Amino acid sequence: MGIFQNPNLKSKFTSFQISCNRKARKIGCRLGKFLDNVMCKIHVEKNSSTAEEEDVFYSPRSSMDLQVEYDCGICTEMKAVYDFFDIKGCSHIYCIECTLNYIKSKLDDNICSIKCPEPNCEGVLDPEFCREILPRSLFNRWGKSLCESAFLGSEKFYCPYKDCSVLLINDGRRFIEKFKCPFCKRTFCVRCKVAWHSGMSCARFQKLEPLGSEALFADLAKRKKWRRCPHCQNYVGKSFGCNYIKCRCGKAFCYYCGSSSVNNSILGCYDCRR
Repeated sequence: MGIFQNPNLKSKFTSFQISCNRKARKIGCRLGKFLDNVMCKIHVEKNSSTAEEEDVFYSPRSSMDLQVEYDCGICTEMKAVYDFFDIKGCSHIYCIECTLNYIKSKLDDNICSIKCPEPNCEGVLDPEFCREILPRSLFNRWGKSLCESAFLGSEKFYCPYKDCSVLLINDGRRFIEKFKCPFCKRTFCVRCKVAWHSGMSCARFQKLEPLGSEALFADLAKRKKWRRCPHCQNYVGKSFGCNYIKCRCGKAFCYYCGSSSVNNSILGCYDCRR
């Protein structure tokens, strides 16, 4: 098939290429936004038999002779026209890989309302608009972040157990302190955001918690009236029976006074006589 050169030849070829790529990438009318950035390269072979005519005959050698590219605004590399994604509400375009990396970096920074990478631009990105290029995991993650952001910070809290960490919503109808997670079924303190500190007030826990786990354990041992073995210093608890205690280290001591001057449960302690 022959095509005669005329002032509109370049735009006709470009429109034809755009139409083909539109079917593959569902470009639609959005391609018109970035035509100013498109570089069109048309390789043609001149027909010598009509060289002297006003309209010169040309014939493309192959479909590869016509190449349409654009400059990605993020990686600044030349990309094929089918490898692009435009931003909703503006005329900026970026390659698909850069768009995905940009979205992921924003979500990593806990930003779910994502705007165009161009500074001061009003263009926006949202999961539904980007769905055709998003992996399922990234789409779900983005949607989850948007749902969580819809609630005020005072209304939401998370299960403190690391293997659960589910989002929970406080409807504000009543004050909650001790709460059982409906998912993992474990109890925790809503105020302190930790596993339930049985027998300890929130005020005391918050005072000891900065001192570390050893301080919390020592306070628990004190409240439970546990004794420390005078030989190995491990804590030992007694639920019933006499004061003669044999530690797991193999040594015996008096549970009442902590003395190691004890021989057996019959004779009792030589120090406190109990």
